[in-house]
Amino acid sequence: MKILITFLTIMIGCVIVNGQEKQANRRESLKTSIKKDINLNYLLYLPEDYNKDDGKKYPLMIFLHGAGERGSNLDLVEVHGPPKLIKQGKKFPFIVASPQCPEGQIWDDDAVIALLDHLIAKYRVDTKRVYLTGLSMGGYGTWSLASKYPERFAAVAPICGGGMPIYVMLSSKTKAEAIKTLGVWAFHGAKDPVVPLSESERMVNAFKRAGCTDIQLTVYPEALHDSWTETYNNEALYEWFLKHTR
Repeated sequence: MKILITFLTIMIGCVIVNGQEKQANRRESLKTSIKKDINLNYLLYLPEDYNKDDGKKYPLMIFLHGAGERGSNLDLVEVHGPPKLIKQGKKFPFIVASPQCPEGQIWDDDAVIALLDHLIAKYRVDTKRVYLTGLSMGGYGTWSLASKYPERFAAVAPICGGGMPIYVMLSSKTKAEAIKTLGVWAFHGAKDPVVPLSESERMVNAFKRAGCTDIQLTVYPEALHDSWTETYNNEALYEWFLKHTR
């Protein structure tokens, strides 16, 4: 009798324990919405003949600066890259937009895409010829946007940056197809002490594995972190951009 009572007690205990275990894995869900405020100041350059023909559309180049130019002073954005060249008097055949990342932040993909939509709505942008480039932190931003929104750009040129190959590996079918037809020209200094060359190599390899064929990596053998000055001074980059359409 004692053995039977003990057995029943154990069985009841097992049922309770098992019941508690099942209760710990209930299926539930969360449905909500999150509002995101975006506030980006930016420099804008319009080609010389922009106001001569109201029907003409222009290619757009978005430039993402590095970490040192963050803040609320747009003069900092003119320190490097296309904005610097424009300040020096260079003429571009593009609309050039150079946003400034707020202090203490990194490039936000949603913010850059919101800026792109804003520019398309406000200016005569040829949406088939949208180009993206950036240096250092902006190089990371360029790789990120190319990984997540390849369909929005015809070509990208990340400089001394890096990224997350997993975004490329796990792309949806639609984005995977867009990656295959995206133009990518990456640049890096072989002796970069800030962002190792391997960061660009990882992303280039990830895009190649995803089927991207129009992709190349230029390595400057003696360059340190500043691999952008030589890159942006090279007219071949802008000619390469203009060969690409989406």
